[in-house]
Amino acid sequence: MKKSELRMLIAEYKKIKLKMKKINDGKLQEKLELIEHKYFHETGNSLKSELEKIT
Repeated sequence: MKKSELRMLIAEYKKIKLKMKKINDGKLQEKLELIEHKYFHETGNSLKSELEKIT
């Protein structure tokens, strides 16, 4: 996966996280889990830990 694709995954993750604050939906939670799994599969690192390093 290219770096640009990873950045798009992170952006989508952040966008869904914001939606989750407003609406707690099971489908959104599933999407978050899929994104986390895909990121871990591609990089070997946890998405949450990577976001903590950035901020």
